[in-house]
Amino acid sequence: MQLAFLAIIKSLALVGAANMAPAGLKLLFSDRFSAPIDGGLIWRDGHRFLGPSKTWRGLAIGILFPTCLSPFIGLPWQAGMFVGAAAMAGDCLSSFVKRRLGVESSNMALGLDQIPEALLPAFSMRAYLYLSAVDISAIVLIFSVGALALSPIFFRLGLRERPY
Repeated sequence: MQLAFLAIIKSLALVGAANMAPAGLKLLFSDRFSAPIDGGLIWRDGHRFLGPSKTWRGLAIGILFPTCLSPFIGLPWQAGMFVGAAAMAGDCLSSFVKRRLGVESSNMALGLDQIPEALLPAFSMRAYLYLSAVDISAIVLIFSVGALALSPIFFRLGLRERPY
């Protein structure tokens, strides 16, 4: 029980770091170095492929920050790299789906904004920590509820464009 709790906490720390680092860096740099990943590409449905808020800067820091954090919580740097890459993949996937549904960039789609960003990294952590299906479900649930609960605070701090 104690090991499972610790594994969940470590996973949540890395998932949270990966998902908050891009917003933190945007706060520091504003629009500098913020080239969109999709390069402005319009998909056949007339909407952007990912949208303007998915940037190369955000992708890089979303992978780099948990990579650097991992050794401080007793995990190899590769664990953080995989979590960061999986979180950014989940974020891009949710943005792609939201654009297809006609949801504007930075607007909320309940579940779609939280689940891929936590589920994919939690699965990636299985290479480094024993995580059961219940543990992975707990990570997704805690991350999702936490993201929604903290959203108004992140908005006031300038880390979110809109409160959820």
